[in-house]
Amino acid sequence: MTQGSGLVALVDDDADLLHATTQLLELAGFTVIGFDNAEAALGVVDRNFEGVVVSDIRMPGMNGLQLFDRVKAVDPDLPVILVTGHGDVDLAVAALKDGVYDFIPKPYAGERLVEALKRASEKRRLVMENRRLREAAALAADGMPLIGEALAIRRLRETLRQIADMDVDVLVEGETGTGKEVVADLLHRWGRRRAKPFVALNCGALPETVIESELFGHEAGAFTGAQRRRIGSIEHSSGGTLFLDEIESMPPALQVKLLRVLETRSLTPLGSNETRRLDLRVVAATKVDLSRQDQRGDFREDLYFRLNVVTLRIPPLRERRGDIEMLFGHFLGKAAERFSRPVAKVNAAVSHHLQSHDWPGNVRELAHFADRVALGLGPDDETRSSPPRSPAPAAALPERVGHYEAQLIRDALRDHAGDVRGAIDALGVPRKTFYDKLKRYGIAASDFRPS
Repeated sequence: MTQGSGLVALVDDDADLLHATTQLLELAGFTVIGFDNAEAALGVVDRNFEGVVVSDIRMPGMNGLQLFDRVKAVDPDLPVILVTGHGDVDLAVAALKDGVYDFIPKPYAGERLVEALKRASEKRRLVMENRRLREAAALAADGMPLIGEALAIRRLRETLRQIADMDVDVLVEGETGTGKEVVADLLHRWGRRRAKPFVALNCGALPETVIESELFGHEAGAFTGAQRRRIGSIEHSSGGTLFLDEIESMPPALQVKLLRVLETRSLTPLGSNETRRLDLRVVAATKVDLSRQDQRGDFREDLYFRLNVVTLRIPPLRERRGDIEMLFGHFLGKAAERFSRPVAKVNAAVSHHLQSHDWPGNVRELAHFADRVALGLGPDDETRSSPPRSPAPAAALPERVGHYEAQLIRDALRDHAGDVRGAIDALGVPRKTFYDKLKRYGIAASDFRPS
């Protein structure tokens, strides 16, 4: 029998038939909650119910059609499948016009019900996913910063609020695209310095001949071509925040001068003998681990220790996969606003890409993907087929264990071509535990089945 996946609320007053159908659907890979009356089912089925309702029509008390009306009032997008006797076919056909997803006439082959449930479950999954994305888009409209509910992100937000008003220099570590400038900007906006300039400079984007003047400024005539006085980024940021991105790329000669500025909180521009006092706060960002000699290269150790008053690490997106959907919804809302288009709905291909892609470009790559979807473009084949990577060695132990556990589940599903029973037997876990973990890690068994 074709395997399915999803949650089913099964309603039937016939105890034997309820038990037999439950077994049938569980063997087909569904998680079933059984009810012997419609009133009991309504206590579980609400707008947040992730599954499908299957109900017999003929029942004492509230019948299947009345149950459908109640479910429709709660959530018109929740699929309801009615099981009908021969004399109820006309009623069921009329109910189809009123919004019932499907009806199954008795007697029926098990495959018929399973196939209907597979389609209904996929529809429900996409409906719920689009709702979550719209909610995330609403957060985007509110300008919610540093989105995510991963433990590392929640702790990062708490730390930022704690130190935002403190005059300490901060070192931000994170891979390319993780949002290091977002963190620096929040430190500025959440603190007392927000009324003064936030000055950002990428140390890796400027040639060595320019960066010294850009940072320290110069007087007129300080060198050939210096026709006017220039206030450097360091002095311009006085009272506010200076953000130095890719600090590891700063030329060694300038590292000595920056160290002097950080120690004395003053500078002397090129071509001047005047020392100027500064109210300075520096946030430096790096994509390498400066504490390690093999990654630090020619970056001065004493400058690293001077910057390392407070160090913040931003986890890569692959270590916070539970936040991907929320972040994508945020960027999708922003893109829709920017392009003056309605917020795009997420189809199966986009959903698969969100769940399976490893996001080596992190949040920046996810934002660009949201732009593509907002413009009506889908994921390309190359990125969709990218293999998952191992977690970074610096990941916290629970995150590394979770990543490893999710990978084992994916491997088992892949080895068994998406067959849930085979994967459960291979892993040796209870069925309910297995489905709980699928939900926790955002894994869909159907993604591993042959097309």
